Amino acid sequence: MIYDLIIAGGGAAGFFTAINVATQNPELTILIIEKGKEVLTKVKVSGGGRCNVTHGEFIPKELSKNYPRGEKELIGPFHTFMTGDTMEWFENKGVALKIEEDGRVFPVSDSSQTIIDCFIKEAKERKVTVVKGQLIKDFGQEETLWKVVTNKEVFFSKKMMVATGSNQKIWEILKKLNHTIVPSVHSLFTFNIADKRIKELPGVVANAEVKIQGQKLTSEGPLLITHWGMSGPAILKLSSWGALVLHDLGYSFTIEVNWLPGYTRKDVIEELKGFKEECAKQLVYKYARFELPKRLWRSFVNAAGIVDTMRWADVNKSQLSQLASEVVESVYSVDGKSTFKEEFVTAGGVDLKEVSFKTYESKKNKNLYFAGEVLNIDAITGGFNFQNAWTGAYIAAQAIAKQ
Repeated sequence: MIYDLIIAGGGAAGFFTAINVATQNPELTILIIEKGKEVLTKVKVSGGGRCNVTHGEFIPKELSKNYPRGEKELIGPFHTFMTGDTMEWFENKGVALKIEEDGRVFPVSDSSQTIIDCFIKEAKERKVTVVKGQLIKDFGQEETLWKVVTNKEVFFSKKMMVATGSNQKIWEILKKLNHTIVPSVHSLFTFNIADKRIKELPGVVANAEVKIQGQKLTSEGPLLITHWGMSGPAILKLSSWGALVLHDLGYSFTIEVNWLPGYTRKDVIEELKGFKEECAKQLVYKYARFELPKRLWRSFVNAAGIVDTMRWADVNKSQLSQLASEVVESVYSVDGKSTFKEEFVTAGGVDLKEVSFKTYESKKNKNLYFAGEVLNIDAITGGFNFQNAWTGAYIAAQAIAKQ
């Protein structure tokens, strides 16, 4: 049998492509090839099992600013299909969505299974064939067709979509098809920090500004202290924008944290002097200041050499200075990274210069299309990586269905 379209990859981008092609042109025969025993496994674990399907940013240019790699290229595609279109698409399929305070969009069910069930149901109704447990060993053009060789079978198709994510073996095959592959590095990861100031603080969250010393890299947002170091949006955003630089540094560097974004050291010293005068008889350690988490404040107090029984009146100039530094200029040494096992994101992939972003077709090989992280596109955390997948898959599907 000769298929009209073969899709490599049974993930979000693959299913979204298949469903939209079949919707536009029901006569086309479509095959999805998945190497694993199950499809949509990354969807299942995404967003802590809730599936952060997109982000509530509805201006194309503003949305594109969340992509360290792909920002310029995505502006045009986002004018064709972006957040509002994604939400409408799912809601038309019976999946109710909600926008949370931080802008992340989830199914009302708070379960990724809702998204998986939607995709499987839609694909089945549109007669999309899905084969699992088939590892693609090679693919290429044979006369006017695409020939796909797996560990079990050989398939032929008029068109082919590659939606395999960060797959080194697939990238090697694409190299043989004259595509340039930008080397991959981890893009979303947490920082490993062994520091006595935060050792007893796992679970503490505070808004902070984080800078990488010696680099023009900074980020602001919630910072989560963990058993192994630091995480949270502030750290994850920084790891995304700094993916290439931090890789080159061997993930060994120092960061400076301002736990009071907008405050300078001078501002904090002035307020501390005020506390010294107004709260002279109070224990410094007992009451947290600046609305900081109590455990975090006490860590700063101890690091400044202020003992638990010391009152504000007893704090000397040097200790006040050190306390101010801890609050707005804390320096930590990072030694290594930790990645999310199932949810990891990488920078790298097919060079964007070799893809038409009007159709997501290869400029090197006719009737070869791409969607998702197989391309050198990645985003910060918050639903943006999925939006890239939906946009690319939709635009490619439109082009494929018309031909």
